[in-house]
Amino acid sequence: MAWGEFKNTAAERRLFQRRALVMLVFVMLLMSGLLARMYQLQVIEHDIYTTLSDKNRVQVQSVPPPRGLVYDRNGELLAENRPVFSLTIVPERAAPIDDTLARLGRIIEIEDEDLKRFRKRLNEPRRPFQEIPLFYDLGEPEIAKMAVHRHEFPGVEVSAELVRYYPHSDLTAHALGFVGRINREELNRIDPVNYAGTNYIGKSGIERFYEEVLHGRVGYQHVETNARGRILRVLERENPVPGEDLELHLDLRLQRKAHELLEGRRGAIVAIEPATGGILALASVPGFDTNKFVTGISVADYRELSESIDKPLFNRALRGQYPPGSTIKPMMAVAALDSGVTTRDRKIWDPGYYQLREGGRRYRDWKRSGHGWVDLKDSVAQSCDVYFYDVAVEMGVDTMHKYLSAFGFGEDATLDVSGALSGLLPSDDWKRAMRNERWYPGDSVNMGIGQGFFLATPLQLATATALVANRGEWVEPRLLKDIRGDRTADEFLPAETHNPLVLKDPENWEYVVDTMEEVMHGAKGTARRAARGASYRMAGKTGTAQVFSLGQDEEYDAEEVRERLRDHALFVGFAPADDPKIAVAIIVENGGGGSSVAAPVARGLFDAWLEEFPAAETEQLLGQLNQTGSDH
Repeated sequence: MAWGEFKNTAAERRLFQRRALVMLVFVMLLMSGLLARMYQLQVIEHDIYTTLSDKNRVQVQSVPPPRGLVYDRNGELLAENRPVFSLTIVPERAAPIDDTLARLGRIIEIEDEDLKRFRKRLNEPRRPFQEIPLFYDLGEPEIAKMAVHRHEFPGVEVSAELVRYYPHSDLTAHALGFVGRINREELNRIDPVNYAGTNYIGKSGIERFYEEVLHGRVGYQHVETNARGRILRVLERENPVPGEDLELHLDLRLQRKAHELLEGRRGAIVAIEPATGGILALASVPGFDTNKFVTGISVADYRELSESIDKPLFNRALRGQYPPGSTIKPMMAVAALDSGVTTRDRKIWDPGYYQLREGGRRYRDWKRSGHGWVDLKDSVAQSCDVYFYDVAVEMGVDTMHKYLSAFGFGEDATLDVSGALSGLLPSDDWKRAMRNERWYPGDSVNMGIGQGFFLATPLQLATATALVANRGEWVEPRLLKDIRGDRTADEFLPAETHNPLVLKDPENWEYVVDTMEEVMHGAKGTARRAARGASYRMAGKTGTAQVFSLGQDEEYDAEEVRERLRDHALFVGFAPADDPKIAVAIIVENGGGGSSVAAPVARGLFDAWLEEFPAAETEQLLGQLNQTGSDH
């Protein structure tokens, strides 16, 4: 068979043409689809993809506001912000995180504690792409090393931020409080928009109470970044609104004086300006360095503070609840006079003990031989327990509770002091509810001299003393004096709720003040030594509170009692007596007698406030005037 019989050239040509046509149509369809898709992307959906592209290049970042500053009444800076350089990581950009941490550890020294703190924050709820600090307060060598190796670590930055700093932290720890990093609980309750970019929040004290005022309002900026997320330039910016600056009634000089007077001891001092209710000093000793808590305290440092036998973290001025002892006798005198239980002239015989019934238990006076015949003024001046045993039983718990609550006991009567406790003002109902027992006359005996179930804080004692100094006019204690800005303190201070304590005979106020003057200046006053040589008249009352109970026939011997079981020394008072400028409450834990330990502390405060500080202010003013004159 010839080869030509098997080969059909024309048929093959037609087959090739058909196949080529099909492929051409297929290619044309693909090209048309590609062109259509390009038209859709470049023309129809241009705006969408332009926006998406910009999101890869342009980011919106929050700009945290500078926190408001805090000043004392004389303009001394108590809380400021200082720039700190920190090493931060954005986990979403630095993955794998373990590898990043390992490589960073080869460049700069990172403590195990820093790594633990970082991993803890890494596992806590947080905002997407939020920076997590790894290392605080970088020095120049660390900053230089990171600058050299910056290109090797995407998502890792050396960030500058303003961090809270307390120049007098040991003195102001318990009054100001401190800020710290936002925790999980706080993250759930704060405004996520206004706190975007903010890492710190007030934890206690003024910092917590006025958080809204101090924080400010967040700002924003549009920034252009490169592929590694590093900022190239700022395109647009809305500046944050800084927090308001606060001016407190607190006087740093008096605060320092209070700490000096209590140095080496444990105790608390609260000083109030009776005319305004402003807290001039709020000292709890020993104090602690609040700066350690701002960026995160180390485990070792926190263990040292929390396990210290002196309890420096415990705010004795606000949360220390102590038997007030004889310091409540002026308030009890007001109650006894106004309720008609006693009179100014009434006298009783003090043999050194008191009995509810003949042959019954003897409630002892601090002076075992007794004070003999005493009236109310003698009883306050000499701190006669028997007199107040007697009037307490006659008044009964309901009358005592009524008057003592009017002095602010049993409640937190402050306006802006965060964390203050209410103490315990017992009543018949309270005892039935808590102990399932009725109120006995013996309970009234103990309550009459500030013992038994009765507990009060130093702040409450200072508040009650200021009420006596004001002759019944209430001024709730407050720390905030003014806001340095367009807003006023009245916008943020809670409303006052206490009415004046009006007596049936207003002259009884002056009489009770006279009894307190007799304590300081009388021939038999318990604190006469502390007032010796003073150029002004002061009113006060000493007190001693037992830490543990004695049996009926036991005698107290301080030398044989362990130091931390000895009596607390207390004092309340104000000066000058006729025009009070300062009212104080003092407790020296395990200090012994109020007259020998606490009263001299009060004298030191009175002298400083009335004589030393005004003189310093006058000298400063004269110096400024002289300087002005010489300039002209």
